[in-house]
Amino acid sequence: MSATPTPGLVACCAQLAALLRAQNRKLATAESCTGGLIAAACTDLAGSSDWFERGFVTYSNAAKTAMLGVDAQRIADHGAVSEAVVRAMAQGALQQSLAQVSVAVTGVAGPAGGSPDKPVGTVWFAWSLPSGTTCEVQHFGGDRATVRATTVLHALQRLNTLLEAKP
Repeated sequence: MSATPTPGLVACCAQLAALLRAQNRKLATAESCTGGLIAAACTDLAGSSDWFERGFVTYSNAAKTAMLGVDAQRIADHGAVSEAVVRAMAQGALQQSLAQVSVAVTGVAGPAGGSPDKPVGTVWFAWSLPSGTTCEVQHFGGDRATVRATTVLHALQRLNTLLEAKP
């Protein structure tokens, strides 16, 4: 991801800010493969302290367990890049913060680390809102920077859609 956010990302963050402010909610992020890029995109926006509560960068499995309470056995059983783990990350971000909304991502950004079951570009997403937790997997093409940048944009765009649909 570039040091200067793209216009699409800036607009997406502005929309997110408006939605969270209107709903009087705060956001927490739980990130693995993006290494804090979602939190950085959010906090690039002036006034983000009104709606951004905190971010967790849990790149290692140990960090997922220590910071978010993800059960180590869940990671061992399903792998770090899985629905079970990303769901626990999103829920853990809410439990370990004062936020009412969270987004979590875990994936294989590459260029190494992929497998036949989870090739490079595989990213699991989870969004927790008061109405529940939604998860999905996406498969993005491109190099490491492209996978990470696409992950950030998708995570925030989908969060906006969920907030619009489930106030």
